[in-house]
Amino acid sequence: MSRRLAFLRRKPPASQVDPSAVLNALAMPLLVLDGQSVIQFVNSSAEELFDSSATQLSGKPLSAILPPDSPLFALVGQARQDEITVSEHGVTLDTPRTGNRVMTFQAAPLIEIPGWVAVTLHEQSLALKIGAQLTHRNSARSVTAMAAILAHEVKNPLSGIRGAAQLLEQNCPPDDRSLTRLICDEADRIVALVDRMEVFSDKRPIERSPVNIHDVLEHVRRIAEAGFGRHVRFSENYDPSLPPVFGNRDQLVQVFLNLVKNAAEAVPGEGGEITLATAFQHSVRLAVGGTDARMHLPLVVSVQDNGPGVPDDLAPHLFDPFVTTKPNGTGLGLALVAKIIGDHGGVIEFDGQPRRTVFRVLLPVVPGGKEAGA
Repeated sequence: MSRRLAFLRRKPPASQVDPSAVLNALAMPLLVLDGQSVIQFVNSSAEELFDSSATQLSGKPLSAILPPDSPLFALVGQARQDEITVSEHGVTLDTPRTGNRVMTFQAAPLIEIPGWVAVTLHEQSLALKIGAQLTHRNSARSVTAMAAILAHEVKNPLSGIRGAAQLLEQNCPPDDRSLTRLICDEADRIVALVDRMEVFSDKRPIERSPVNIHDVLEHVRRIAEAGFGRHVRFSENYDPSLPPVFGNRDQLVQVFLNLVKNAAEAVPGEGGEITLATAFQHSVRLAVGGTDARMHLPLVVSVQDNGPGVPDDLAPHLFDPFVTTKPNGTGLGLALVAKIIGDHGGVIEFDGQPRRTVFRVLLPVVPGGKEAGA
């Protein structure tokens, strides 16, 4: 009998469970590599991850399905050499078949077969995504409370200050009118800021309908190319089979316009590139509190740029209000994005690396459509 996972092929007694059936039941992708890192076995989850059958994957070297700079190669080598289980967290898996995912890689040697290694790939847990999204929503709520206070306690006094400055301007010497004009301009600037924050206090339910997300992205791209994104090269990687998003078109345009504008301001003046991508994934489902319903978030929209990335100290607070890397920024843009996505029942993720920054938005499909009742 061949050494290629003979323990899986061996027919067990009728009273025992087939080990291969157990491995295929695992939710995490599993690959078994021989001493030359050639794939000898994959489970059903790995087939789904790499969008290939076990027959297509078996017999292929690991290098045929992963980019040459993947840290998994070093991890497999370490597990094979030291005969210990090793893992690496927060690794980006980015291939044409898998799309862009943040994973934990784990490699463990098969002691019974020297040189062979079992590899499992754990996608960033949904619990982390939900936790991050709750943080984003709490940030938006803090702005909501502040906006309500500012609307009453700041805008009214500002109106009085501006009116008084205008009266002074009528009777003051010409040399002093620049000062009264400065008072009016600064009052107007503060009022405009408060007006932007008042969007957070709008608690009306959003009007939703089927939205073609590719129409939204193309509209945003045309706006960008005609203005702030003239210096940027745009590329698209769309899944044309996506079902409609269940959302508000105007608000989704606002979300992706904000994300694309941030990306355009981050990329270099020459060689700047922004990639807009869409994909469909089956695995993300959220329970709706207080009901038996489940919210499906299979639509993934990503905005990727090749800018310098976000400083490490700001990354955990990127969706907090008044956090910004721009000299003249207000820090409300991403907080508003988080609020809108939260109102849609979606999730927004951020993955920042030098020369590669990605914002991913996970959205629901139209009720009754593809995956809606799965």
